Amino acid sequence: MRTSQLSKFSSQANPEVLNTLREIAGAEGRKFHAVLDEAFRDYLSKKGAVAPSQKVMTHFAQSLHEFETLYQALAK
Repeated sequence: MRTSQLSKFSSQANPEVLNTLREIAGAEGRKFHAVLDEAFRDYLSKKGAVAPSQKVMTHFAQSLHEFETLYQALAK
């Protein structure tokens, strides 16, 4: 994950959800805020609010060009 400046905020959440996130963070040896940030990003991605990176789109375009015939055959 890239390092960036963090912003503090205050909110409320179900204690069971928070405890589970803390357990996940502990089990993975990560900080709670990193797990929470991942959860936020997953939610935004699910909602279509996060565009794929330019690097990913470049590789996707190259793949389409390189394997166009294969993809067309598989689509049949």
